[in-house]
Amino acid sequence: MAEPVIAHATYADLEAVPDHLVAEIIDGVLETHPRPRPRHGRAAGRLAAELLDTFERGRRGPGGWIFIVEPELHLGRDVVVPDIAGWTADRFSAEPETAFITVPPDWVCEILSPSTARLDRGPKRRIYGTAGSGHYWLLDPVAGELEAFELAGRQWLLLSTVQRGETVAVAPFAAAPFPLDDLFPFDTPPSEA
Repeated sequence: MAEPVIAHATYADLEAVPDHLVAEIIDGVLETHPRPRPRHGRAAGRLAAELLDTFERGRRGPGGWIFIVEPELHLGRDVVVPDIAGWTADRFSAEPETAFITVPPDWVCEILSPSTARLDRGPKRRIYGTAGSGHYWLLDPVAGELEAFELAGRQWLLLSTVQRGETVAVAPFAAAPFPLDDLFPFDTPPSEA
């Protein structure tokens, strides 16, 4: 008996998803999940701000990077939307004419949440590795933990696990360490007057 033919999701399927959901095509399947919660969004925003000043603008560090929050990446047949992606400036020298980007990022960060952790730890990590992204960070704002991976051949190598109270000093941004706790504003006690 022949195997049933499974229809792959199309870009038209992705465009039909309501705006209040994030939509991706992963391994031919349309995946949707709700927009991030405030804790997730604040962690992403704070990490992006940390990296922008130091690694894009070069104000407190080396510069030479370009960062985009929630870019739509077309990597082969997959359409993914990481929380933050970064490219070295020499690999991303001109703004694309499309709303999506086909150049694989050099670094990707996914902020883990209950609705995305399965994809972020599984197929999306594989997709970024296959595309040649050299660095992959998983930030868990609930657990207060950052896992940093580097692509070694075809495998992801865990470089570091940074936890609350520790300093982030890991590739590719080891040149300008920062406290992990700075990424979790809801966990910071209010200053005393």
